[in-house]
Order: sequence, then C-alpha cells, then structure tokens
Amino acid sequence: MSGTEIGLFMKKHLLIGVSAFVLGAATTAYLNQNALAAGASGAESYRVLELFGDVVEAVEDNYVSEVEPRKLIEAALDGMLTSLDPHSDYLTPEALNDMRDQTRGEYGGIGLEISSEEGVVKVISPMDGTPAFRAGIKPGDYITAVNGQSAIGMSVSEAVKLMRGPPSEAVTLSIARDKTDPFDVKIVREVIKTRSALARMEADYGYLRVSAFNEKTTEEARTAFEDLRAKNPRMKGLILDLRNNPGGLLDQAVGISDLFLETGEIVSQRGRNPRDIERYNARAGDITGGLPIVVLINSGSASAAEIVAGALQDRKRAELVGLTSFGKGSVQTLIPLRGAPTGPSSSPQPATTRLRGVRFRRRGSNPTLKWPSPERRLRPSPTAPSSSQRRPSGMRSRPTTASPGSHRMSPQSRRPRISIPGQVTSS
Repeated sequence: MSGTEIGLFMKKHLLIGVSAFVLGAATTAYLNQNALAAGASGAESYRVLELFGDVVEAVEDNYVSEVEPRKLIEAALDGMLTSLDPHSDYLTPEALNDMRDQTRGEYGGIGLEISSEEGVVKVISPMDGTPAFRAGIKPGDYITAVNGQSAIGMSVSEAVKLMRGPPSEAVTLSIARDKTDPFDVKIVREVIKTRSALARMEADYGYLRVSAFNEKTTEEARTAFEDLRAKNPRMKGLILDLRNNPGGLLDQAVGISDLFLETGEIVSQRGRNPRDIERYNARAGDITGGLPIVVLINSGSASAAEIVAGALQDRKRAELVGLTSFGKGSVQTLIPLRGAPTGPSSSPQPATTRLRGVRFRRRGSNPTLKWPSPERRLRPSPTAPSSSQRRPSGMRSRPTTASPGSHRMSPQSRRPRISIPGQVTSS
C-alpha cells in the first residue's frame, strides 16, 4: 500500500469519526452497513467508534464545566494522528490558512521579527521598509500588549496571531522601551513579503543564507547568487548556510540542490510498497560554474535542509561543516476532509489531515568537520559570517504544505518539539 493509499485509508476513518457525532442515527445505520460489509474488522471499528461516542457524551453531560463538542472532537482527531508518529496531525481551517501563508512567503502583518524572553515578547528587529519600521519600532523594544490584550506570558505564536491579519487594518502595540515611558503605537498592516534566501560577500567567498524552503526559495537563491557573482566575478567559493533551517517544500529542496549539481540523484522516496519509489534527479547546469562549496549545518537543520546537504555531500559537490543535523526522513501528505467546520472567512475552509506517507533513504547528515558542542558559534574561518538565528516570517511550530505531490517536510511538530535557542518568528 503506497503512502497516498495509507492517507486515503486514514481519511476514511476520520470521516467516519466526525460523522458519528454529526449525523447521529443516520450515521449509525451507515456504519452498520459498512461493518457488515467489512466483516469482523469493520464490526470492531464500529464498536470502538460507539465507545468513542459514549465518552464524548459522558464528558458533555458530566464534566465540571461546559465543553464544546467541536473542540473535543478536534482534540481527539489530533491525538489519534499524532499517536501514529511525531509528524502526522490534524489541521483546523485556521491552521491550514496559516500554513498556506507560510508556503507563499507573504502575509498580512506589520513586519516585526520577535522572540520571547522570560515570558515577554521582545522585538529582535523591524524589517526594512515595513509598517513597523516606519512606525519607529526598535530592536530591544518589549511588546506588553496587542490591541489592549496583555502580552505578558504570551507565547510568540500567540503574539504573532494577534499582530497578523488582513492588510489595511490597524493593530495597536503597547511598547516598553529602556529609559522611555511606556507608549502605544498604532500600525496599519500591509502585505509583508519575506525573503528566504540572501547573499553577500565574505572576503573572497560568497555567502548564501537559505533560512527556509517556501514557494520562492529556489528563485530567490538563484537571483541572489547570480547578482552577487556578477558583482564579484573573482569569487573563490561559496558558503551555503542551512543552520537552523527547519525545512519546507520538497520541490524547493530539489530546486536548491539542482542549482549546484550537474547530474545524479538528489533524493528518492519510498512508500509502504517497495515498488512505489520516486526519484528526483539533477539537471545539467551548476550556477557556480564548479566553485568549491561548504555547507553549514547544525541540529536545527532538518528535512528539506537535510536533503540539500545530503545531496551535495553524496554527489561529492560540497563539504559539510558544523553539527549532525536533526534527522527527519519523512514527508507528509495533505488530505482535505469533507464535512468539517468552516473557517473564519465567508467561504468554507476544509479541515485537513497531514499524514506521513513516505520515508527518505537518508536520516541525518553528518558533517565532515564537526564542532565540539552546540553552544560553540559556527565559524569556518575568521571571516565567515555568524549564524542568523532569525526564523523566516510565518515559520511556526507546525509544518506547512509541500510539493510535489503536496508533500511537506519539517521537524517542527507538536511531539517532539525541537528547541533552538534564540528562536525568532515574524509578524
């Protein structure tokens, strides 16, 4: 059975579970028919679903406070899927919308990179040219409230959710700044377009930072490198920085790898059926013209980042420097669900199941040169750049969609969660 077939099988049971609480007696009759047709296995599934319904009813009738059936069911669905593996989960319509924003690389917001410091939301930096930049928000500012709601003790993701929203709408931030009385600033949201690839020179060597893999990463990386090379034709080599890159879209990982390879396999994936093997191969055309490449990785380099690092290492195209990478070797398939609750917009937004469908042949990339501890700053030479700990805009603790085939790769899921010091996200 292939990864897609596994996903469809799970989809069937998810739909049955949801319907059991929505359609009542009609669903019971339907499940009875399916149970008879499926034999003993179907009958057992029906008995378990009946037990599930009894538990929900008992909670609704006897719990100390009122509960929302939708929240109970969604929590049960999420628990069922996360019990399969750390990366399968249930996405609400809201989470699905957030995921789409992340993979598009743009969203409605104010343009702040923020982190949490001892329970307080701290501004790392406003993005150049964004509403927050023009409003005078400064690095080191603390956000104590958003639209009058206290941000003390608020997580980064909760703060981001309040600050993001439809463009042209205003958001009011309460700011605490050193040697200044607290003040409020009103900022009108705009469409924030993020860049996942940036390039610069370090002495005679090019430096290309790829912080995530969204829909525009390959195009941005190609453009950034080509512009840098045009201005510096005597470039001696390239440093590709994938540290703290949590992953993203599979096709973008393939695309980035292909920029530096002339031929050979980039990655292959296998499903439950050994015959279901898909391979992605490089096409001729190395944009560096054969320059030596060093790839920087650490324990926060995962999934899509590991594919790039592993492909360049396997093809003997680059040396890996840093720490052993995270080691996630699977992709997820998104499966829309019928009959799910609608999202906040006027048009229905289906809930989605994300199931791990296939595994990659590689788990974890081992650098040629390792640093002795994660705490030590990664520097290949005195002139090499320090690691950017900043996360790209829209990066959250849950993964986003991937393609081709709607596959997703990221280590950041609910269980286990990778903890990276200095984690930053954008609003």
